[in-house]
Amino acid sequence: MMRTATPAEGEPLIRPSTTEHPLYASVVEACRSVYDPEIPVNIFDLGLIYTIEISDEGAVVIDMSLTAPGCPVAGEMPGWVADAVEPLEGVRQVDVNMVWEPPWGMDRMSDEAKLELGFM
Repeated sequence: MMRTATPAEGEPLIRPSTTEHPLYASVVEACRSVYDPEIPVNIFDLGLIYTIEISDEGAVVIDMSLTAPGCPVAGEMPGWVADAVEPLEGVRQVDVNMVWEPPWGMDRMSDEAKLELGFM
């Protein structure tokens, strides 16, 4: 399921991820298997994954953005992320939300991504 999410009044623009959940590392690795077709770096290291929230029941909610709202794969990429995460053992459900606030910026990229793209 994909929906566009906007933060409620007073909420942080990027919600914290549930990094302590045992599935978190597996979900991150699954996200790293998805690439923006125009950029040779995975979407996690590009900084397009804003939040990974995992419930005790194995429901995964991912908030992600794109490098630009007019990205040609905007309608497809959330499905690619869901398809990468759904097969993981322990995952019961995956919802990927497209968010535009805050807008993506190159400051969200990992050092590895910056190096790969020649920005370091």
